[in-house]
Amino acid sequence: MGVGLVYAGLIAGLVGTASLIKPLAFLGIRTRLHGVLVLGIGLFVAAVGSFLPARDTRVDTFRTHLDEFAPVYQFNEVHRIQVRASRVRSYQAIKEVTADEILLFRTLTWLRRLGRPGPESILNAPERLPLLEVATRTSFLLLAEETEREVVVGTLVLAPAGVRIQAHPTPEDFKALDRPGFAKATMNFRLENLGADSCAVTTETRVYATDLSARRRFGAYWRLIYPGSALIRRMWLRAIKRRAEEVGS
Repeated sequence: MGVGLVYAGLIAGLVGTASLIKPLAFLGIRTRLHGVLVLGIGLFVAAVGSFLPARDTRVDTFRTHLDEFAPVYQFNEVHRIQVRASRVRSYQAIKEVTADEILLFRTLTWLRRLGRPGPESILNAPERLPLLEVATRTSFLLLAEETEREVVVGTLVLAPAGVRIQAHPTPEDFKALDRPGFAKATMNFRLENLGADSCAVTTETRVYATDLSARRRFGAYWRLIYPGSALIRRMWLRAIKRRAEEVGS
């Protein structure tokens, strides 16, 4: 609902802004004053969507390594794809897919970093290097890996200004971090057998904000970037599928 309200408000705001130049009569906006009204309503709706409260979701029974590292979260997204290849091939593809194999990845990450070059990271990945490798050697921490079943990584997406982050944190440090002002993102790739030469690959991202202020701040950001984030993950899964099936053919 929050994402829907944010984007409905932004679209209304764009329509209202355009109507300040020339009223869009075909949309029922016949004067610039009506355009101002539509712009104001749009901004209000977007603000409401940005700051809708996000409740905790708790995992009662741990079934995955992701559950161990993100048992409580307020924001998440889940995507799944069926791959006509063995779990061995698919796991290899997860580990080897590069940024250039993911459709629109470069474009969406360029927009995410506002066109700034920046250091090497998952948002500015070098060519020909596996994206998961780039992630874990820059801003992500490898939290758990069970060969041919699941790999879990995590990163801080929000931290208080001026706080020094531990230089070489361990998975246990990441799991234990619960101080106010932080938001932790945990992401996995998980494989399930569907037959001799078929499996399902699922990726889930969970974000846990440690206090109400961090939850509100990250919530506004999440609802703005969610469509692009979801598209990247879907294209990432398609790249994994394509690589696994090509290798297996």
